[in-house]
Amino acid sequence: MSKSAQTKKINLALQGGGSHGAFTWGVLDALLEDGRLEFDGVSGTSAGAMNAVAMAAGMAQGGREGARKKLREFWKAVGAKGRFSPIQRNPLDVLLGNYSFQYSPSYLAADLFSRVFSPYDTNPLNINPLRDVVAKVVNFDDVARCDSFKTFVSATNVWTGKAQVFSGENLTVDAVMASACLPTMYKAVEIDGVPYWDGGFGGNPALYPFFYATDTEDTLLIQINPVERRETPKSAMEIQDRMNEITFNAGLLREFRAIEFVRRLKKEGRLDGTTYSNIRMHRVGADEALADLSAATKMNAEWRFLQNLHDLGFAAGQDFLEEHFDAIGNEPTLDLSEEIEQRIFPKDKKTIGRHLGEELAKKKPKLD
Repeated sequence: MSKSAQTKKINLALQGGGSHGAFTWGVLDALLEDGRLEFDGVSGTSAGAMNAVAMAAGMAQGGREGARKKLREFWKAVGAKGRFSPIQRNPLDVLLGNYSFQYSPSYLAADLFSRVFSPYDTNPLNINPLRDVVAKVVNFDDVARCDSFKTFVSATNVWTGKAQVFSGENLTVDAVMASACLPTMYKAVEIDGVPYWDGGFGGNPALYPFFYATDTEDTLLIQINPVERRETPKSAMEIQDRMNEITFNAGLLREFRAIEFVRRLKKEGRLDGTTYSNIRMHRVGADEALADLSAATKMNAEWRFLQNLHDLGFAAGQDFLEEHFDAIGNEPTLDLSEEIEQRIFPKDKKTIGRHLGEELAKKKPKLD
């Protein structure tokens, strides 16, 4: 423990975002090195799910330092696998230090094929190099026996469109790959006969497991997909990228609205204080750090690029601790009312708030 003997407990919510998940690795590395935060629950989607299980496996093997080593081992393996990817930067981008695939012929061809042909046609053997990396680096027996925190991974049920959360013994390499299954690139991952796609469609990441499986009221969101962009996408690729960002943030915003409604109802004394938690949200965002990176860079797995993202995340994690550590356990540092723009709701907030409270009271999602 580097700063102080004082420790605080918090939940971690890890977004997905392809290679940009290396930014999250950097944030986690900073939190683990600092040592003042203990984790009660960790929920991840896609790349966030991979960070979550790598950290859990490492924690079970060797505590905080074990978690740091395992996270580095995982992303190092991703970088090594990326050297053999058929999608590479063009020579000019390499010369100029541009990490995007936006002008890469191989990337553009793959993107075009994914919009016209199904992965059941173009990838009949369902080859996914990341599966090999996860299976080799992460021992899921270690994930299951990690008692430092609870680990949750979310995927989307293709049949119902609902989020499915995997935890405990149900947390396997298949669950992680289901959480990261982009339907235009890979066949749906079947678990017990049920097909699953990327968890981002249902929650990026899912927050509700924390409310039912942990007692901690503080949650830190490590967000790598911007909710807001002050520019209008105009090219076909930019439009598609923004559509994906909006889709993958929709579930998160729904949960923000639920948290904010409960907070308001509790503040007004209209909810039983022993039943509902007063969730305090915090965030480390990659908006500024990754502002100059196009969405195409999420496909770039070059080790140097991943290291750069880690360093940006590490600095962001240090900044968060410096600025907001004292607030943890006392007050939120993320204003949800601004995030969800309360002005869109009907004037009769009491009625809608009452109905939401009733729904939250009677509906408890199932956690595997």
